[in-house]
Amino acid sequence: MNLFDIYQRKIAETVVKLGGSGELPVDLEIHKIVVEPPRDMSHGDLATNVALVFAKEVGMSPRALAEKLVSHLSAFEGVVNVEIAGPGFINLKLAPSIFHGVIGAVLEQKSAFGRSAVGAGKKVNVEFVSANPTGPMHVGHGRGAVFGDALASLLDFAGFDVTREYYINDAGAQVDVLGRSAFLRYREALGEEVGQIPEGLYPGDYLIPVGEELARLHGPTLLQLAEKDWLPIARSTAISMMMDIIREDLAALNIQHDVFFSERTLSQDGPVDLIRRMIDNLTARDLIYQGRLAPPKGAPVEDWEDREQTLFRASDFGDDVDRPLLKSDGSYTYFAADIAYHQSKFERGFPLMIDVWGADHGGYIKRMAAAVRAITNGAGELDVKICQLVRLLRNGEQVRMSKRSGDFITLREVVDEVGRDAVRFMMLFRKNDATLDFDLAKVIEQSKDNAVFYVQYAHARCSSVLRQADAYLSSEGFTLAACDRSGLVDQSELAVMHRISQFPRIVEAAALAHEPHRLAFYLYELASDFHSLWNRGKDSPKLRFVIEDDRSLTQARLSLVESVRFVLSAGLSVLGVSAPNEMR
Repeated sequence: MNLFDIYQRKIAETVVKLGGSGELPVDLEIHKIVVEPPRDMSHGDLATNVALVFAKEVGMSPRALAEKLVSHLSAFEGVVNVEIAGPGFINLKLAPSIFHGVIGAVLEQKSAFGRSAVGAGKKVNVEFVSANPTGPMHVGHGRGAVFGDALASLLDFAGFDVTREYYINDAGAQVDVLGRSAFLRYREALGEEVGQIPEGLYPGDYLIPVGEELARLHGPTLLQLAEKDWLPIARSTAISMMMDIIREDLAALNIQHDVFFSERTLSQDGPVDLIRRMIDNLTARDLIYQGRLAPPKGAPVEDWEDREQTLFRASDFGDDVDRPLLKSDGSYTYFAADIAYHQSKFERGFPLMIDVWGADHGGYIKRMAAAVRAITNGAGELDVKICQLVRLLRNGEQVRMSKRSGDFITLREVVDEVGRDAVRFMMLFRKNDATLDFDLAKVIEQSKDNAVFYVQYAHARCSSVLRQADAYLSSEGFTLAACDRSGLVDQSELAVMHRISQFPRIVEAAALAHEPHRLAFYLYELASDFHSLWNRGKDSPKLRFVIEDDRSLTQARLSLVESVRFVLSAGLSVLGVSAPNEMR
């Protein structure tokens, strides 16, 4: 039950009806009508822009058109007052009975309340984490992991057909460094004194088990081989074991991917050289040419070389310059592999692709968006979400070092210290493109300032109220969904009901904007409203949930508590956070 959609449709139907009667022009674009909460809730329960968006076409000022529409909107069921605000916004005040109906819908639909069909089953590929398999994940990877997983769950809740994907960067120089680092640990496992890890190799202790595994599998035989022969063996074993660590770290956050896509399968290890096929396809469309790039202005550009080379006409699709696809030695550029990878996504049936990238990849967005437009002939959509840096703190002081990784705190260390729920919620309680300060001490505090505790405590408090009031719920054949809620008229009760009514709208808006933080913010606001209601009952006995001599009002208030519990539970579930029934 989405009140905002219901009244948007009512207003749209009114505009169409007035067009049919000649009072308004016909064929007005009714999809432009928006119904949303007013910025100041004292102005009403709903606000609409209908007069503002059609004033020019109607040939009236927005306020004059609003005055023309007021009588029609006043006739809607449940509307008790209509006012014009500012340049022409129309605010609607609804009867309490409308919000009583929302509570009834929550109690009937339970965990399904807020689910939406706005996605219409559209297939979407959410690729996230995709950390290089060169070691355990750090906290920055964790932010992208939580964001991507929560976004995928949110899209699923809103009716999309979602696939979670991890792109394994198992080709290129960095995995060769990994192989050499593992080989050093292999020599160490065979008893050789390797001393300090040479600069340029990975120093973390996490590679010691890889060396031990290589020694167990191969004994000393690899020592007799040239690097070109032992490197693929060491590299393959190291990648496999690093991906096992990464999967375990993700599992600690309750994150699982549907697809793990290997970069190596795009070319030499795959049945088809997908990169070459992509280049041939673009060449056939005259989107590849041999040319020279102009010298970059300002700071050096990584992929500029003063030579004739194979270039993709990226500037035809919105990029700043054309981009090389082959290096001077004839091997593919990273960009060429990325284009082929996204072509693979599109060919696998994903018209909508969402990539979750780290803070250092912002400059790569424009070229990738241009490539997707080219390879899909404009039929594919790419949305890149950047997750900014995480500053790890303890009581305000920055935390940096980890023995296990060598130079950074691993994600698993953080999860083990503060718990999955704290990591997930706090990673989402800030917009993804803003830097996040994550204080290990603050996220386990039991206070309003700790958002995850505050929201979970609201759910536990709801459960506690319902347990203690069980005698009012145990009548044979009685259900809270069917109780009389006409007594719920206090402003604090209406505030909670109004917040609950916004849940379906928040789900849809957050899903369409690809912004799960909106849901985290909403849950905190709902929890705050509920805690305020609970506190008012402490101060004023007549507002308590249980009124000993008024069973009907008690049941009505318990139905409100139950609906808060259902919405908190549903929202937390989408974010991958538990909804405890008790907290000590």
